[in-house]
Amino acid sequence: MSESTATGQKRPHVVVVGGGFGGIAAVRKLKRADVDVTLIDRHNYNTFNPLLYQVATASLNPGDITWFLRAIRAKQSNVRFLKGTVIAMDHEAKTLHLDGGLDVKYDQLVIAVGVTANFFGIPGAEEYSMPLYRRSQALAVRDKMFASLEDAAINGQDRDLRIIVVGGGATGVETAGAFAELRNNDMPTTYPELDTNRVHITLIEMLPHVLGPFHPKLRDYARKSLEKRGVDLRLGTAVKEVREDGVLVEHDGEQEFLPAGIVVWASGITAHSTVKEWAVPQGRGGRIETDEHLRVKGMQDVFAIGDVSVSPEEPLPQLAQPAIQGGKHVAKVIAAELEHKSLPKPFKYKDKGTMATIGRSSAVAEIKFMPRLTGFPAWIIWVALHIATLLGNRNRFATLINLTAKYLVWGSHNAIVGETPPVVANTPLTLDAHSPRRGAAKRAAAAKKASSKVTAEK
Repeated sequence: MSESTATGQKRPHVVVVGGGFGGIAAVRKLKRADVDVTLIDRHNYNTFNPLLYQVATASLNPGDITWFLRAIRAKQSNVRFLKGTVIAMDHEAKTLHLDGGLDVKYDQLVIAVGVTANFFGIPGAEEYSMPLYRRSQALAVRDKMFASLEDAAINGQDRDLRIIVVGGGATGVETAGAFAELRNNDMPTTYPELDTNRVHITLIEMLPHVLGPFHPKLRDYARKSLEKRGVDLRLGTAVKEVREDGVLVEHDGEQEFLPAGIVVWASGITAHSTVKEWAVPQGRGGRIETDEHLRVKGMQDVFAIGDVSVSPEEPLPQLAQPAIQGGKHVAKVIAAELEHKSLPKPFKYKDKGTMATIGRSSAVAEIKFMPRLTGFPAWIIWVALHIATLLGNRNRFATLINLTAKYLVWGSHNAIVGETPPVVANTPLTLDAHSPRRGAAKRAAAAKKASSKVTAEK
C-alpha cells in the first residue's frame, strides 16, 4: 500500500481501533453524533469470543460466531471500516501509523483492541500450547484434535490420548466440559476403533477450586459436574513447563509429567506487545491506564475501553459487559464535548452478573436480582443470552440450529470438521469390517494367527 494520509474531514473524525464488544458499542452509540467515524481492525470481522471453544470442539462453524465488520454501515452511514494493524501512535500530531504505510489522523481516538494470552513466562507455554483468543486458534485446536483421532483410529492406541486445558476460569471449564461430552457422547459412535477409557480430558488450575470469581456453592457444583463427565481435575496444581508432548506440573511439592497431544491455554490475559509502541501509560498486565471517564491518563482526546484498559482506582472484570458499557460511555463523553455540553457522570460499571456452562443442561449463573442458579435453568439462560448477544440474525439463527443439534438431539453426531493431513499407517495394514483396530500389535498378531490356521487346514 502506498503511503498516504487520511485528512480533510469536514466533521470531527473519531477513530475507533478494535472491532470487538467495546469498539462496536462505541461506534453504534455515535450513530447520531455529528462526527465521521473510522473503525480500524486487523481483521474484517468481529469474533464472538465467548463461543470460540464451541468452534474448537466442533459444535459451531467459525462463520456462526464471526460478523463482517463492514456490515455495520447497513444501519449507520457515518462510519467507514479500515482493515489494518496499528504499529505506532503520534499523539502530538494525532496520527496513527498503520502497517503498509498508511497514516490516519484523528480528532478523538478510542482504543478497544482487547488482549491476548498471558503465558506468565512458563517455559514452553507460548511455543507448545494453544490459546483460544482468535478464530484461527480455535480452528487449529479443532483440526489438531481430529488429526490425532484419525491417526489413532488407523494406527491404534499404543498410548493414551490426552487433551489438557490449563486454567479453571469460565473458558477453561467450558472447554474441558465440551471436550468431555464429545468423548462421552460422540466418540463411541464416530470412533468405534478407539477405547474412550484411554482418552483423557485434564483440567489444570492453580487454585483449589474452579471458577474463582463465583460463589463457593457454584464452584462446587461446577467441580462435581466436571467430575461427573469424567474430567480429570488437577486443582491446586501449577504448570512448571509445557513441552511438545505434554506438561510438567507440580502439586504439593511433587512434580509429574502428563503426556498430552493438545494443550489448550486458558489461563490469564495480557495486553498485546504492540501497545508498548503506542505512547500510552500502561499499568498492570500492560493495560492502558484511564481516569473516571475512561480517558487515557494525561491525554485529552484519547480513550481506552474494554480489556485493554484499567482504572487503577477501580479495576473492572475483563468481560464483555464492561467493554460494552464502557464503549457507550465514551461515545457519550465525545458527543457531549463536541456539542459543548456537560459531561455525563463518571463511568460506573453496572454488574449484570456472570455465568458459565459445563455442558448439556449444566451451567452456573449469578445474575443480579435473581437467586444463584445451577443446572438446567442456568443453562437455558446461558444459551438464550449468548444467542441474543451475537451480532446479526443469520449468526443467531445458525448458532441456534447448531446448538440445538448438539444439546437437544442426542441422535446427531455430526461434528463440524475441517481439513486434516493424510493418515500414514505405521505398519502395512489390511483391515476388514470385523477388525477391532485396537492397535498395530494386536492386528499383526491376529493376522499371523489367521495365516497359521489357514496353512494348517490346507
